[in-house]
Amino acid sequence: MSREGVTPQSEDFSAWYNDVVVQSLLVDRGPVRGTMVIRPYGYRIWELIQADLDAKIKDAGHENACFPLFIPESYLKREAEHVEGFSPELAVVTVAGGKQLEEPLVVRPTSETVIGEYMAKWIDSHRDLPLLLNQWANVVRWEMRPRMFLRTTEFLWQEGHTAHADEEDAMRETLWALDAYEKVARDLAAMPVVPGEKTPGERFAGAVRTYTIEGMMRDGRALQAGTSHYLGTNFAKAFEIDYQDENGDLTLAHTTSWGMSTRMIGGVIMTHGDDKGLVLPPRLAPYQVVIVPLGRKEQAEVTAAKAHEVAAELKAAGVRVHVDDKRPHLSPGFKFNDWEMRGVPVRLELGLRDIDGGVVTLARRLPTVEGQGKEQIPFGEIAARVPEILEDFHAFLLRRAEEFRDAHTAEVDTWEAFTEQVAEGWALALHCGTTACEDEIKAETAATPRCIPTAGEPAEGTCVKCDAPSAYGKRVIFSKSY
Repeated sequence: MSREGVTPQSEDFSAWYNDVVVQSLLVDRGPVRGTMVIRPYGYRIWELIQADLDAKIKDAGHENACFPLFIPESYLKREAEHVEGFSPELAVVTVAGGKQLEEPLVVRPTSETVIGEYMAKWIDSHRDLPLLLNQWANVVRWEMRPRMFLRTTEFLWQEGHTAHADEEDAMRETLWALDAYEKVARDLAAMPVVPGEKTPGERFAGAVRTYTIEGMMRDGRALQAGTSHYLGTNFAKAFEIDYQDENGDLTLAHTTSWGMSTRMIGGVIMTHGDDKGLVLPPRLAPYQVVIVPLGRKEQAEVTAAKAHEVAAELKAAGVRVHVDDKRPHLSPGFKFNDWEMRGVPVRLELGLRDIDGGVVTLARRLPTVEGQGKEQIPFGEIAARVPEILEDFHAFLLRRAEEFRDAHTAEVDTWEAFTEQVAEGWALALHCGTTACEDEIKAETAATPRCIPTAGEPAEGTCVKCDAPSAYGKRVIFSKSY
C-alpha cells in the first residue's frame, strides 16, 4: 500500500488502525502468524515507556531479574486455575536437539510459576520479606485473532512479582503498581484511564483480586492497559513459598504480580490518532520536533545549516529533535505529510525567507486552540517557547481524550438503554456479579465488564440484565473491548 493516506476512522476503524501502524513505520508483520517486527520508530516509543516505568519500579525498591523463557509443563500444573486459564494460549515444545523431551516445555506466557519456584528457594525468614522482583521480557500467547501491538503471539512487557508477609502488605503493593500504571498512562501517554477492580469472571487465572486501568479508544471501545493482581497464598501453596515468622512458625507468603506491555503503544495510537495517521503525545514521541529545511542545492545548504543550529539549541533545552535534510529528492509537501502520518507533535519549517526574517515557521500536529494554524517564532525565542508548546500539547491531548470519553459514557438502568450505549461507548450499569450473567451479556452485545471503578459513586439497585440485586454497591463499566 502507498503511504498517501489511511482508511478514515469513520469508514473502518480496524482498517484505519492496520494502515497507521504500518504506514507510520511502527511495525512490520513477522514471519510467523501473529508475530510482529517492531521497527526502530516503534521500539523507541517502547523504550520511553520502559525508561519511565523502570525508574518508578526501582525507586519503589524493586530489583530487575531475568528468568528462563522455557518453563517445565509441570510447573503450570501445580496451580490448577492458572493452567486452566492459560491452556488455550500455550505454545509447547516437545522436541529439542532432535529428540523427544521427557517433559514438555511451555514457552513463557507469564512467569508466576517459574518465579514462584525460585521465591521458595530464596525465602527462609521474615527478614527476607518483602521480596520485590521485576522482569523485562518477551512472552508468547497463541492468538487466534492477532492485531499488531494489541494482541500478538509474541509481545514485550514487564512483569513484577513480589512476596510479602501478609495480605495487608501484598495489597499495598498491588495498588502501588496500579497507581504507577495510571501515572504512566496519564503523565506519559496522555491517556485518561479509569482504575478499578475486575469482576470475578474477569480475574487473572489464579488471582484472588485483579485490578486494571481501562482507557477508551476513539471508536468507543475499552482497552485494558495494565493489570495488577493480588494472588493471596494460591501460588505460595503450590510452590511452598513460606517463611519462618518472628515466633519461629512456618507461614505462607502472600504474592502479587503485575504487568504492562507493548499493548500500551496500541492504546496511544487509538486514543489520539486521526485520519492523517498517528498523533503522538510529546513525552512518548521519538522526535518531539522535526525541522524541515526548504530549498534546493545552494539554498538547501544554507537552510540545512541553520536547521542544525536550531536543533542544537533545542537539544540543549532537552527536546528530542530531528533535521530532515537527507531526502533531497522528496518535496516539502511530502515530508510535511510524512511527519504528520508519523505523529510528530511539532514541525518547524525553515526557508530562506524565514532566515532573512529571523524566524522559524512552527506547525503543531493538532491545533490546541480552535483556528490556530502555523505561527512564526523568532530564533531567539525557540529554545524557550518549544518546550512550553510541547507541554501545552500534552495537556490538550489529555483533555481532548477525557472529553471524548465522558461524551461516550452514560449511566443506564434498562436493558434497551444498555444495548444502545455499549454499541458506541461505555455503559455504567448495576450488575449482579455472576459469571453466567456476564456470559449472557457478552453473547448478546459483545460487551464485558471492564472494571468496578475505584472512584465510582455508591449505587444500589438490581442488575441491568437479570434483575438480581447489585453485587458491588456501585456501577460497573461495561464495554466492547480489545
